[in-house]
Amino acid sequence: MKWIVGLGNPGSAYAQTRHNVGFMVVDALAARHGLDWKPHKCKALAGEGRIAGEKVFLLKPTTYMNLSGEAVRAFLDYYKADLANGIVVYDDLDTEIGRIRLRYQGSAGGHNGIKSIIAHTGTQQFNRIRMGISRPAPGERIVDYVLSKFTSAEREPLQHMIEQACDALEFAITHPYEATMGKYNR
Repeated sequence: MKWIVGLGNPGSAYAQTRHNVGFMVVDALAARHGLDWKPHKCKALAGEGRIAGEKVFLLKPTTYMNLSGEAVRAFLDYYKADLANGIVVYDDLDTEIGRIRLRYQGSAGGHNGIKSIIAHTGTQQFNRIRMGISRPAPGERIVDYVLSKFTSAEREPLQHMIEQACDALEFAITHPYEATMGKYNR
């Protein structure tokens, strides 16, 4: 069984914000494959179905970003799932908007959702797709920036980036993550 978690904050106040780009990706992937979201015991909304013939769970934690690891840990424990079969999708300030970067290990890089997952899994080794949101203008507070909506000029690169991430996720379901990184990292 494969699983994909998109990081974000629940609620309409956070919808379409930079910090919720992980949610946007799993929403787009669910729409591509006709998966419906339902509340799940693991502190998340879950979409379950088949993609490329494989059983796949899509997750959107309802714990808020800073506690994302609680939902991931609950999912892993409930299904006795393997961390190596998962992919975490989240926003990244150090990647320019419109670009994705795939990794299989690394530090949190200041991202609180990733810090929480590392704390709850006890490792930095898990597959991830970092979605570029670029850095704010000098003097702009990072918290205000990540909780702001994308500008109209950013909509086209955002949509392209979401589509590319969905393509990478579909490829990763049936291929080793190393091969997926080789194909989708520019």
